Order: sequence, then C-alpha cells, then structure tokens
Amino acid sequence: MMQPTALITGADRGLGFALAVDLLEQGWRVFAGQYLPEWPALSQLARQYPDLLQVVALDVSRMDSVQAAEQAVAAATDHLDVLINNAGVISDTAEHTIRQAQDYAEMHRLYDVNALGPLRVVEAFLPLLDRGQLKRLCFVSSEAGSIKRSRRIAWYGYCMSKAALNMAVKNLFNYLGPQGYIFRLYHPGWMRTYMSGQKNEAADMEPDDAAVFALAYFLSEQDEDELVLCDYQGQEWEW
Repeated sequence: MMQPTALITGADRGLGFALAVDLLEQGWRVFAGQYLPEWPALSQLARQYPDLLQVVALDVSRMDSVQAAEQAVAAATDHLDVLINNAGVISDTAEHTIRQAQDYAEMHRLYDVNALGPLRVVEAFLPLLDRGQLKRLCFVSSEAGSIKRSRRIAWYGYCMSKAALNMAVKNLFNYLGPQGYIFRLYHPGWMRTYMSGQKNEAADMEPDDAAVFALAYFLSEQDEDELVLCDYQGQEWEW
C-alpha cells in the first residue's frame, strides 16, 4: 500500500495546523499549504517531521499560486489521497446590517477565498488525486452557508461565500462521485481561530479539539448516497 498523503490548505494555524499535526502523528505524509510565511508554527513543525511534512506556498485566491503549489507537490509525490480545503477568511465588518455601509470589495475577497479557492485547488490537484487510493475531497464549510437555518441579519459576504461553496461542492459531487470520489462537507463548530486576523477567544473550542472531530469524519469509512453538510456532533444540516 502506498503511504497515505494529504494536502491541507490554510495550514499555517488554527484548524488547518491542528489537522496537519494529527495526520503527522498518524504517520501520514502531509503537504501543508502556507499563506503566512512569517507565522513560525509550520516551519517548527517541519523541523519536527522532516521526512513527512513539506510546506508549500499556497494562496488559494490566486490561480498562479495554486498551480505553482501543484507543481511543487507533483515533484515530490505521484499521488494524493486526501485534499482538505480548509483555507477560509471572515471580515471584521461582518456584523454590518444593510443600514450600514457595506464593504463590497471585502465581500469579493471572502468569495474569492471561501468559494472559488477550493474550486481552484480541486481543479489543479485532480490529476494527483486521480492516482490516489482514497480519493477523498474534504471541505470546511459552515452553518453560515445554510439558507434554511439562517437567522442572521448581516454577515452577507461570509454567509454568501459559504453557501456558494456548498453549491460548488454539490456540483463536484455530481460529477466526481460516480468516478469513485468520496466527499466530506463539514461544519467544524465555533473555534478560537484567526480567521478575522485576531484570535477569537469567545468561541467554544480550541482548534486542537475541533481537529479531532473533523479528522474522524474526514477519514471515516462511511459511503455517501447523497452529499450532506455534517457538523462536529455528527448532525446533518439543512441546506
């Protein structure tokens, strides 16, 4: 059996970093997408796992960066088993209602990273995933993308970007599911992450704890008859 390999986007810190640590501890070979080279955690982790971890520069909002990352990974391995699309951003103006000025340029940034970013990554890395054994595509979404259960009065850019991500994953599922791919669309819960630039200390979970639930679901053996959005408690969310 080939050594299992995974690519994680947005692995600098937060959930992505915690997922990388957990996979490395299980003996996986991990390619960690790095957006913040000044953040030291990944470099330190690479020194701890020199034979298993390769840090790859990756800005999911730029196709040239995604393609360069694919070339770097392809030079090191002939396959990928799991792709974890984790990179995501939120805005510090998210709570502005429609009676306040909206930052449309910032909304475009959120859409570009949260919705289009995973699509760019799947497109570029699909040949490597085709040669993998697991063919597992994982996407970190959010309850914020659920139209049915939305109770917010603002958060336009973030909610719309996650709803768009869910639609993109559904279309990928329709096409790649019959080709043997398994999908995991996941709401990880409210985490103490840096998505807005500063750590959210008010949230419920540390990323290390959230990663345990996420990885268990990502690597679970259950097959799919249909695509579902599942949360860290194992509950399905209405679209």
